[in-house]
Amino acid sequence: MQKDHLPTRRRVLLAGAVSLGAAGVAAAFAPGTGKRTAPPPAAGARAARRPLRPSEYRLRPLTGYGPPHTPHGRTPVRREPLLRVPGHGRTMVLSFDDGPDPRYTPHILDTLARYEVRAMFFVCGEMAADHRDLLVRMADEGHVIGNHTWTHPLLTRLRRARIRSEMERTSDIVEKVCGERPAWFRAPYGAWNRAAFQLGAELGMEPLAWTVDTLDWTEPGTRTIVERVADGAAPGVVVLSHDAGGDRSQSVRALRTYLPGLLDSGYHLTVPRRQYV
Repeated sequence: MQKDHLPTRRRVLLAGAVSLGAAGVAAAFAPGTGKRTAPPPAAGARAARRPLRPSEYRLRPLTGYGPPHTPHGRTPVRREPLLRVPGHGRTMVLSFDDGPDPRYTPHILDTLARYEVRAMFFVCGEMAADHRDLLVRMADEGHVIGNHTWTHPLLTRLRRARIRSEMERTSDIVEKVCGERPAWFRAPYGAWNRAAFQLGAELGMEPLAWTVDTLDWTEPGTRTIVERVADGAAPGVVVLSHDAGGDRSQSVRALRTYLPGLLDSGYHLTVPRRQYV
């Protein structure tokens, strides 16, 4: 056999590289489609991604919220607030109003962090301005910060200009502290009117109410608050509690009980994500 016909190491490696390259190109395009597909895993790599831990699933926001055909960059003017959140499976949302309050909000944040759950906090501007560190913590830990006006007034008794001021000032302070304006709004006392819906939409916010009211502001007792959440639990439910506006120690203790109970029952506590902003 002549020397030129001997398979040298260089020729073997070159032939192997060409063969692998051709296989890679063939695998990168689906037959007859011309579309790229994911390349095959390298030797020794696991074929499937590891399953998500329960906490990682909880931290994922709900996909989709609101009408699918709304143009991007425009918030619809609604005639009534959203009461539930759409989603697949046993998903729920926890929301807290009136804060942040340094006496109670940190304890609520601690409990949420312990179970790796995100929630919504509808803040009052004057409270946020006085406790910016808590606003920063909410944002840093992945919670959604909503607008609950500046001084928590009854909007149905205010002129349009005053309503705008209450909402706009709160959005301004949230943006100043967190770098992003609120995308959700909740009227104090659940008292909505046409001006609130219109102005909220102009400011880029969706109106969100609630499905289950714990009435924790009446201080009914920790056990009663827990029972109200447990009885009202269902897919798509939005739970209303408070982290300010009075003595909220019962609310703090109740969360420590019903949150792990909901998770043990198979509920995923997460936050909504709008399809259009």
